[in-house]
Order: sequence, then structure tokens, then C-alpha cells
Amino acid sequence: MGSRGHHSVWDSRLFNYGSWEVLRYLLSNARWWLEEYKFDGYRFDGVTSMMYIHHGLQVGFTGNYNEYFGYATDVDALVYLMLVNDMIHGLYPEAVTIGEDVSGMPTFCIPVQDGGVGFDYRLHMAIADKWIEILKKRDEDWKMGEIVHTLTNRRWMEKCVAYAESHDQALVGDKTIAFWLMDKDMYEFMALDRPSTALIDRGIALHKMIRLVTMGLGGEGYLNFMGNEFGHPEWIDFPRGDQRLPNGVVIPGNGYSYDKCRRRFDLGDADYLRYRGMQEFDQAMQHVEEKYGFMTSEHTYISRKDEKDRVIVFERGNLVFVFNFHWNNSYFDYRVGCAKPGKYKIVLDSDDPLFGGFGRLDHNAEYFSFEGWYDDRPRSFMVYAPNRTAVVYALVEDEPKVVNDLELVEIPETVKPAAAEPVKESEPDEESELLDS
Repeated sequence: MGSRGHHSVWDSRLFNYGSWEVLRYLLSNARWWLEEYKFDGYRFDGVTSMMYIHHGLQVGFTGNYNEYFGYATDVDALVYLMLVNDMIHGLYPEAVTIGEDVSGMPTFCIPVQDGGVGFDYRLHMAIADKWIEILKKRDEDWKMGEIVHTLTNRRWMEKCVAYAESHDQALVGDKTIAFWLMDKDMYEFMALDRPSTALIDRGIALHKMIRLVTMGLGGEGYLNFMGNEFGHPEWIDFPRGDQRLPNGVVIPGNGYSYDKCRRRFDLGDADYLRYRGMQEFDQAMQHVEEKYGFMTSEHTYISRKDEKDRVIVFERGNLVFVFNFHWNNSYFDYRVGCAKPGKYKIVLDSDDPLFGGFGRLDHNAEYFSFEGWYDDRPRSFMVYAPNRTAVVYALVEDEPKVVNDLELVEIPETVKPAAAEPVKESEPDEESELLDS
């Protein structure tokens, strides 16, 4: 009854999680999809609405524990979430559960047996909203500290899934990140046989940087929304008629049109369009993560958030990420801090021509660290940081020198051949004469 049974904003009914029949229905449903269709797990939608009697409406969570553990908490709903997580992980240990929560509920990703809600990951929803907020501003008004804070604003040891764009940002009434950046120019200047524009160049460069910094700092998992991997130009609009709200307001429909009810995945595969390069960059990001496993590394350190230079530098694992968001300035011999000594090399460069960039960096260059504290790091090395470019440097640890795929081996002096001596002619022996005959 009341607000516990009806969501005023969604105009939908809510389950009574205190009912045994409801619990049995929901739990059996969760098991059925895993058992019959071999699902890998679940993403639970609208968990914030479930956990609080006020459904999170008109509430700004500050992190104070009184906001989470009080009379506003729906204990029955929390018990159900603990039950379903315990059941899923008990029956299918490999299954993954992800909860969509914006409140920052403590213990959200702690196992049930330890007193937590039991999710494996929390969906880091604030990131996508922040990008839309930033994209509405001029380049000069982007704040590096604000970007970093949003990406890293999560509880200690709480695993999160980060994403730059989702259906909430790309539905009708809003625009995809690519469309925010490039707008109508996407319809005329994305073909490689036509000259680009300043707006297209800016949009492609920033789109790659937004995705990489989100993946690099946003969490332990990364979510690609349909088409974001290649910069899909349009929103999603499902066929719908006019909707009349309880207060009498009418929301116009689209005449049940299917025009925008699809994703143009062919755009990313077309080698004559600039979308192809953006998709290649997404694949390269995934390959770097697969090789170095930086998203699951315990070591993360943000050494620079420079509002003047518009530069962000951070370490994750043995990788050093350097982002130059400046719209005009490129920096030669730019010093960046690092933790480990040795030689570094470029493993990902958003300015690579393969990704639609301008090829301003030499990928054969080697970067050697030198001792001395810089940006609170014990060592540092010098790089070239072109404007609107993101570069990832990897530590080269004891790599063998290779020539033509053959490892060079130093030959000890004791086995090196002696200098050649003149060969003396001699009379053929009896055996040689027999062979010749």
C-alpha cells in the first residue's frame, strides 16, 4: 500500500518483498533463467528504488551511515537481495551479479556470509551522467579534478562496472556521446574520402579519450553500450503512442515508428567511414586490458590532475596513463611520475592513424625512468603529450632482445671459435683415393 506498493515516477506497482509467495516466485525465476538458458549472471535494475521506502527520490546521499541504516531502509527488500545473491552464488559459483545502485549503500558488494548484500559488482551510474554534464560545457570549463573524482568515487575495495554511455543517456530526448560531440556533422563528414572538419576531429579524439579514461579509472569492469564502441550517431526511440500521465500531462509518442529502434552496427565495420577507426580503438583497449590486466590490479595511483595543462596522469598496475585534454597545447619533454624503474614503451596511442588520429608519436621510441621524486612518485620519465591524446606506457621488464624472432644469446669466450689458420695441403690418404675411385 502507499509508496511501498507504487512508484509515483515510474507509475508502476512494486513487489511486496515481505511475502513468502513473492520471495518464492522471484527466487525460482532467478534460478530458472540460469538453469534453462545458461545465463552468466544478472544485472539487477533499479536496486536503489528497492532498498529504500522513499525509492531514492528527492534524496541526495552524502555517505552518512544514517542515510542507509534507518527507518527509510526497506529491510524486506534488502533481505530478498541477500537471499537471491546467496542462492545464485551457492548454486552457480561462476555466476556474476551486478546491482544498479546510485546511493552507495555500504556492504553492497560484501558477501552475504560476511554480512553484506552480496553483489559482485556495483554499476557505477554516476560516470555516464557526469560525461553528459561535462559535454554541455566548453572545453575551457572541463575540470580534471572533477573527472577524476567522479571516476574514483566508490567505496574502498568495492568492485564497480564503469561505462561512459548507457540507455539513460542515449534514449530519445537526449543524445549519444558521439552526437553531443559532433552533432549533424556526423551525417556528412564521416566518410574517409571527404575532408574532415574541426568538429569531427575534436569529437573523434575526445570520444576515444572519454572511453579510455572511463575504463582506466572507473572500476574493475567496463560496459559497452550498443554502438558506443564506434560512436553511434543516433539515439534509441522505441515505437510508442501518446502517454497520458495521472496528472493529465500528455507525453507525445512517435506514431509507433521503428525508424530509430535499431543500432547501425554496419557503421563500425565499414572501412570507408571514420567509425571504423573508433571501433578499432575500442578493440585495442580490450586487448591492452587482456594482456596487462590493469582493471583488476591492486595498484592505482593518480599522480597528476593539472587544471592548467589539462593533463591527467595515473598508474594502474605497471601501466602509466597520460591524458592531455587541452584543446590546443601539446607538450614536449613532459615529465610524468612513475613507481617502478626501467624502460617504458607505448602500448596504446589514441592518436594512431589506425584509430583516426594524426600519428604524432613514434611507437619505436623508448622511455627510460630516472630517479628523483616527482608528483609524489619516486621516479619519472619524459614524454611527448600531443593535445587531445591519450597514451598508455607499459614497463618493459626483462624483455629479451630479438632479431628476426630469434633470441640473441651471448656466446661465452670459452666456446668462441679461434681465429682461422691457413689450411695446409697434404697428400690424400689411402681411404680418400679409394672413395675417389
